[in-house]
Amino acid sequence: MRRDAEIIVKKAIEKVLPDEAVRQALEGKVFGNGRVYIAAAGKAAWQMAHTAAGILGERLEAGVCVTKYDHVKEKIKKVNCYEAGHPVPDENSYKGTEAVLQMVSGLTAEDTVIFLLSGGGSALFEKPLVPGAELAGVTRQLLACGADIVEMNTIRKRLSAVKGGKFAKLCEPAKVYSIVLSDILGDPLDMIASGPAYPDTSTCVQAMAIVEKYQLDLSAQALQLLGTETPKELDNVETVITGSVKNLCLAAADACRELGYEPVLLTDQLTCEAREAGAFLSAIAKSHQETKKSLAFLAGGETVVHLTGKGKGGRNQELVLSAAEGISGLPDTAVFSVGSDGTDGPTDAAGGYCDGETKGQLHALGIKIHEVLRENDAYHALEKTGGLLMTGATGTNVNDVAVLLIRR
Repeated sequence: MRRDAEIIVKKAIEKVLPDEAVRQALEGKVFGNGRVYIAAAGKAAWQMAHTAAGILGERLEAGVCVTKYDHVKEKIKKVNCYEAGHPVPDENSYKGTEAVLQMVSGLTAEDTVIFLLSGGGSALFEKPLVPGAELAGVTRQLLACGADIVEMNTIRKRLSAVKGGKFAKLCEPAKVYSIVLSDILGDPLDMIASGPAYPDTSTCVQAMAIVEKYQLDLSAQALQLLGTETPKELDNVETVITGSVKNLCLAAADACRELGYEPVLLTDQLTCEAREAGAFLSAIAKSHQETKKSLAFLAGGETVVHLTGKGKGGRNQELVLSAAEGISGLPDTAVFSVGSDGTDGPTDAAGGYCDGETKGQLHALGIKIHEVLRENDAYHALEKTGGLLMTGATGTNVNDVAVLLIRR
């Protein structure tokens, strides 16, 4: 079953790599007689920029790519690549973004900026309007209190010079052709990477409500920025969405079917607490133990984790470890969950795997699952059972998929 899990993960991710999607988005596009530039930001930025640069060839004037550390595979002709911090922006995030802004300054109405955007862009593509340390602190507060991605971006876009449609304004009068790999459920274009090239639908009132909800500690300068409205109309942008978590779930379902499991897609809108999702999948496992055929239950989306400890892990690993408690002792039953970008939280694992024996293995080592979850230390627990799923950087980012397998 561990082998099946690895096969399903590999095939699902292969189907949502951005290469073909970028090709389709650029196929037949004519960019007039002006200059053409590439600006790429996000976890999948290198992959997208590499494909776009290959298609454009000599038509490309110049480009800048800003992606996560260890995500640049090789040099791209005419494109300067930067690796930077995620999920908290760092000095390299700011340097890479500044290089993009210098590239697009002084463009004409004949020029075009191909803006390649993927998840993670909120941290990687950033020019803060408050000190960088303060912005990093706000991001950490939002992560620690379990704010969802929409809430986080509603705040962050107002503390930024490039988010919430502001980047597109900085490109004027040049045209922006935006190709977006979605990592947010429902594909809200103003929220993916905080919408640098899309009119912002969130309001100052909503931003202040989030501050109140989580009792965020903000400076007077930050509070003043939250009261400044973002662009609501942009006339120079055309946008194409190239992928989403639904594609990831369907690809995983196809892989399950090829291995002899009958797939059932539970949802592609999963948004609950990670450990609750794990408990839910284990409850489904208990209900279907009498099945005569092999089943696969799939749930795609993005869960959240409330930090209560100082351990190492990610939301997919916590989901799996929580499920391990519920499926303990169940024969031929397994749960695995991965992030499509190949990194789960601040770890080198894409996610985790457990089966009916995992809890017993941990118990034999003197490790109690509830204590591990309290410390948010799922990584080290799963490492001891061989339960970490490692893919390396994949070049895509379309949320997560969790799968329950029952083999008969």
